[in-house]
Amino acid sequence: MKQFLFGAVSVVGLGAIAGYALIQSGGIDFAADSAHSPGITKFIEWAREQSVAKQAKDIVPPTDLASEERIRRGAGNYEAMCVSCHLSPGVEDSEIRKGLYPSPPNLSLASAATDEQGADGRRFWIIKHGIKGSGMPAWAKGGMDDEAIWDLTAFIKVLPKLSSAEYQARVAASEGHSHAGMELPASAPSSSKPHNHEGHSHGKHEHSH
Repeated sequence: MKQFLFGAVSVVGLGAIAGYALIQSGGIDFAADSAHSPGITKFIEWAREQSVAKQAKDIVPPTDLASEERIRRGAGNYEAMCVSCHLSPGVEDSEIRKGLYPSPPNLSLASAATDEQGADGRRFWIIKHGIKGSGMPAWAKGGMDDEAIWDLTAFIKVLPKLSSAEYQARVAASEGHSHAGMELPASAPSSSKPHNHEGHSHGKHEHSH
């Protein structure tokens, strides 16, 4: 038994030393234009999904999640805050999405429209808290309150059912990038109204290389 324990400890110790040496040498590739090995990718995805499922399991969606008003408000924020990475109907890719690893899911595809138990809570949690090391921000820290996050969740749920024209119509009918929750600087005048970035387009501006 002692020999077994000694062997096990030795293997763990040697593994730790080898891992340290690999890291110290800079041998692990962190470039966003090269993928992890399939094994590492599956491990990361498994760990992520287990974590999200645990954190989101007790989240209860509002009873009016399917309301047209929520969906209308969510459309404007999706266009302003999400479309560059998660795309819209009829758009196959974007400049920023091509350079991100892991590649963000295309939320306009039918495969993203899952209605399985807990799907709405999962979407809400991810939008609110983000995902480490993925490029997905924690929008609550950026200023979104829970109601606006639920609006965005409501829109994402119906997004795969929309055509390109229907998507544009939803965005046009919205209030644009508008949500409560942003903390103003101390020098700025206080206001109880949601902030509205009129004319502020994310990922739509023209630029040259």
